[in-house]
Formats: sequence, structure tokens, C-alpha cells
Amino acid sequence: MSARRGCLFVVSAPSGAGKSSLVNAVLAREPDISLSISFTSRAPRPSERHAQHYHFVSEETFRDMIAAGDFFEHARVHGDYKGTARQSVEPFLASGRDVLLEIDWQGARQVREKVPDCVSVFILPPSREELERRLRTRAQDSEETILRRLADSRGEMSHAHEFDYIVINNDFERAVDDLLAIVRAQRLRRVTQLGRNGALLDSLLA
Repeated sequence: MSARRGCLFVVSAPSGAGKSSLVNAVLAREPDISLSISFTSRAPRPSERHAQHYHFVSEETFRDMIAAGDFFEHARVHGDYKGTARQSVEPFLASGRDVLLEIDWQGARQVREKVPDCVSVFILPPSREELERRLRTRAQDSEETILRRLADSRGEMSHAHEFDYIVINNDFERAVDDLLAIVRAQRLRRVTQLGRNGALLDSLLA
């Protein structure tokens, strides 16, 4: 087992900002990062698959998992529970594997308390008009749900200042490059490099 811990990346955004698409593009180009698939108590959308997009469980099961201390973080989001299981994060970090969490601002706050050196990123849309357009274009939610998510987005975006980085998803490829730059910069930090390549420095100084 590696003596160094992996890096923990946390990505949050209001619904409709393009977070999942950006994260998937980053993971496709950075295979050394493990995505933690969240649990949720909401029903799957038509295009979603269990254990691929989320672990879909009943609210009763989710509450039982909370009581058992199974979650690394959890919160109630848009009326439903979402959370990250401990086994999806802690063993990977301990083995030196980088992990990415795609979670809401409430969960991100919990994670920062537990892992102060995590790297947190908030994704913003270029405008409220574009945010609404994206929510409607994906055609996966009812009108009531869309309006609720739009209303909730103001409160969600008010927490952007709590994050280490802010990426504006105006041009998709540019936003992907920005996220990749954050990942690479974190891996090049002194503490990370010495953890991974300390033996190289020792040999150069011998």
C-alpha cells in the first residue's frame, strides 16, 4: 500500500450548470481519478442507470444508512437525500488513489471539515437565462421541478465563495481544460510531489 494519501477533489454546482458532463469529460482524460458514485433517495430519470449515475435507494434505506454511520457526507437536496458512502472514498484515499466527489455545496462543506486539504471547485453557468435553457433542454424534469431548481439555484450559487476555485461553464471545452488545470496543479504541489516522488529527490541529493 502506498504511504501517501490520494488527492480529494470536490465539484459542486447548481442543477443545470453542466457539472456531470464536465466531470465525465475530466474522468475520460484523467483515468487515475476514481469517481465516487453518490447514493440518492430520488427516483431515477429515464436516462439514468443504477450504480452508473447514482445508487438509487428508498428514503427508508437512506435513513438506515445515516443511522449506521455509512456516509462520508450527506444532505437533503431539492427534497431528496444525497450522500457519499465512506467505502467509496476512504479506502481509495488511503491507498494513494485520487478521488472526485460530484456533490452539492452542503456535502462539500462537510467534506472540507473532514478533509481540510481537499480541493473544491464550484461550477457556474454564464447566465441565469442559460441555466434555465439547459434545465429545459435536457427534458428530464417536470415544470414544477424545473421552477424549484431555478429558485433553489440562487441559494446554491451564494455559496460559491466557499470553494477554492470557480469555473464558469460558458465554453464547454474551455471549462474542461480549466478543471484539468486544477487537477494537474494540485498534483504538482510540493506536498503531493514529495509524497509521490520523494525517493527521486533523495536519489538526486545522494
